[in-house]
Amino acid sequence: MFVLGLPYAILHGGYLGLFLIIFAAVVCCYTGKILIACLYEEDEDGQLVRVRDSYVDIANACCAPRFPALGGHVVNVAQIIELVMTCILYVVVSGNLMYNSFPNMPISQKSWAIIATAALLPCAFLKNLKAVSKFSLLCTLAHFVINVLVIAYCLSRARDWAWDKVKFYIDVKKFPISIGIIVFSYTSQIFLPSLEGNMQKPSEFHCMMKWTHIAACILKGLFALVAYLTWADETKEVITDNLPPTIRAVVNLFLVAKALLSYPLPFFAAVEVLEKTFFQDGGRAFFPDCYGGDGRLKSWGLTLRCSLVVFTLLMAIYVPHFALLMGLTGSLTGAGLCFLLPSIFHLKLLWRKLQWHQVFFDVSIFVIGAGAPRRPSPAGS
Repeated sequence: MFVLGLPYAILHGGYLGLFLIIFAAVVCCYTGKILIACLYEEDEDGQLVRVRDSYVDIANACCAPRFPALGGHVVNVAQIIELVMTCILYVVVSGNLMYNSFPNMPISQKSWAIIATAALLPCAFLKNLKAVSKFSLLCTLAHFVINVLVIAYCLSRARDWAWDKVKFYIDVKKFPISIGIIVFSYTSQIFLPSLEGNMQKPSEFHCMMKWTHIAACILKGLFALVAYLTWADETKEVITDNLPPTIRAVVNLFLVAKALLSYPLPFFAAVEVLEKTFFQDGGRAFFPDCYGGDGRLKSWGLTLRCSLVVFTLLMAIYVPHFALLMGLTGSLTGAGLCFLLPSIFHLKLLWRKLQWHQVFFDVSIFVIGAGAPRRPSPAGS
């Protein structure tokens, strides 16, 4: 969904924006690999054994023995922010797309967001990933149609492409938003430990990471460049807003469907983190379990889920700027989860086994992540 903001990143970054799309892919691929490496330790026979199961377990291991739970709390907060902000973005983009698709209707963008949220309320009743996976399948089909329509239109205007508009310059005030958008489009680290643990052949994880990031880099770079060349300085935050009214309405309807179908996954993941942290963490839980002995969701568990849906709506109404919100999230949690924490954890847990070039890469990535802009300019709004 966030690929729609990449042409806007090229608008404010030129060729540097394209370079960052490639650079972010390389860095995120590397940090994903070292994060998974932190799940393993060598046994007495020198064989690697998986001794940790999640990002939180890695964080806790790094903070032990003095603060055995501190790292997990930090990661949990970052994960919740990332997931909830993703949900908010889906509501924001749904309202934005519907408003721009039907500008003559007497319905405001905020009202469209409320309508979209009403359609999302059933997410509060999701119990497992089986139902979520069905939504994800439909989401993939919608994504395919969207890409074909947008690229086809851009190619039809290839003769008018503004190559002279792509320059080696950056908009200092707005480029930090572009950095956040690019980073956010690659964030996947919070899902990688679970993904690797469920692979039939975990030994092929590195190969999978390499080829998926190469493919993502090529597709995102081409999409961003082709779309920017088509509209140049008129490129908007959500690229579909540049399409002619007829095509825009069709594409936007598919995008709204994709946004609504994408919402259940981050929502369900956020609910799981909240329930595990505050309701199911053994004797350390702050509140009673959300589920009864028969496995049914209790009233306060349902209230928590409905409140989370309503919270995403309120945030979407008060911060209705797609690029600004996405850039802010990418700059904050995206940089932390993708750059800073994997590098720190790798150095902490595997320091004695690392080669000099691995230490150099880890330190360099940490410095780059720490030095990345943390506050996108309000001008992006």
